[in-house]
Parts: sequence; C-alpha cells; structure tokens
Amino acid sequence: MSAPIGVFDSGFGGLTVARALIDLLPADDFVYIGDTGRYPYGSKPLDAVRGYATELARSLVHEYGAKAIVVACNTATAAGLDDLRHELDVPVIDVITPGARALVRATTTGRVGVIGTVGTVRSGAYVRAVAETGVPVSLTSAACPGFVEFVERGQTTGDEVTVLAERLLAPIVQADVDTLLLGCTHYPFIARTISDVMGPAVTLVSSADETAFAVRRRLGDAGLLAERGGPPHRVGSRRFLSSGDVDVFRDLGSRLLGPELDHTEQWLGHMRSTREA
Repeated sequence: MSAPIGVFDSGFGGLTVARALIDLLPADDFVYIGDTGRYPYGSKPLDAVRGYATELARSLVHEYGAKAIVVACNTATAAGLDDLRHELDVPVIDVITPGARALVRATTTGRVGVIGTVGTVRSGAYVRAVAETGVPVSLTSAACPGFVEFVERGQTTGDEVTVLAERLLAPIVQADVDTLLLGCTHYPFIARTISDVMGPAVTLVSSADETAFAVRRRLGDAGLLAERGGPPHRVGSRRFLSSGDVDVFRDLGSRLLGPELDHTEQWLGHMRSTREA
C-alpha cells in the first residue's frame, strides 16, 4: 500500500535504520523525523523521552499517514515502547528486540556485551530483551556518554573519539566478550573506532539490519508492503524532517545516509505541543 513507513530518532542515529529499510524495502515510502532540536535523549529523564516519542509517533501517524512506526532510537524504545503500542493502531517496531536476538545468535562463547546511552543502559531494557531470548549468556553492559554528541557533530574518527572509546569500553574489554551489540543507532557511525578498541576477535552487531528484517516480516504478514500491490520496479518516496536546523541536518545527514537525503523539511510538532500545553 502507498502509505509510508514512519521512522523517528533523536537525531542522525536512526539513519542507520533508514538506510537498511531503504535497501531492503525500496518500493515503500518513508517519512523520517530526526528530533535534533531536543537531542541527545540519552542523558534526559525517561519520562521526558517518553513524551518526545509520543509526539513524534502521533505526528507520523496523524499528520503523515504512517502505516507503521519504527522507533529507531534505543532510548526512546526503552522509555515509551509499551505506551506507543497501547495507543497507536498501527504496528510499532523497536530496535532493542531485534538487536538482542542478533546478539545471542552471533556469540560462540556466551560472553556478550552491549553499549548504549545512559538512559538505555539504566533502563535495563537490553538485560530484559536478552533474557527473553532464553539463550544462556553472560551480558556486560556499559553506558557510553559522549558517542552520540561526536556523531551529531560529524566527528566519527580521530584521537578524541579513540580516547573516549578506550575509557568507556574498558569494562567490556575486561569482560572478554566475543560479541558486542551497538545498542544505540548512532554507534555504527563510529564502528571502526569501536572495533579498533575491542580488537579483531570481537564481532560487532548492529540492530539496524535486524530491525529492517523485522519490519519486513511484520508488514508482510499484515499485507502492508508496497511491492505486494504496487507496480513493478516502483521506487518509494523518502521524506526527511528535522526539529532543529534543517540545513545542518541535510548536510550531515546526506553524508551519513547517502544521496536519498537531498532535502530536509522542518518538523514543528514539538512547537505545536509546547503552545498547546
């Protein structure tokens, strides 16, 4: 069907999920909102993040006609996923469950790690998601404040990033894990530095591809995929919105995502909510 898939994140990190979705589901339309006017989410109270997530999801459904919502932000997933699924009458797909499943499939030693924002790690969402897989593993978690800010500035390599990574990843290195889940959609952009610090024996797992597969399964089961009823070789439309500076979002976003992000619109949902309050 022609209704778009709605995707939101605190900023640029969810573009890793958008890239995977565009590649896997090229016939579908997408609307992406990056809440750069209020990022980063990871250090904010979960109640505040829950409110942001609700505003974004409602906007995608009611203003843009989204047939499904992808919460491409681990912190927002940890804060408000259950509320969104209860409120909205469209499928809501998260990034935490697919990531946890991919993590336990990839390990050979049973010693695994996950890194994320302070809010995500503090919430215990990945501990619960890994436990729900039923696979007996030893999980070590670490919060990595600062990674998101580097990505949002477009600084994905360099000495500053490496020094911070060495400090924050020390508990994961000491745990001798063989698999590490990048539990924030921003982190794949600095995966090279993370891999250098962790060493070649550690497999990095990103939830982006797994989330895209989960979206395809969910929408396919519901008969909502565009290719089922659309013309052959259809290429879907892509709309990108930002609650912050649209020029900055377009310039950095196009370098991170690719040529699909050649235009950015202003999202004013948070301003409307503030006025209504």
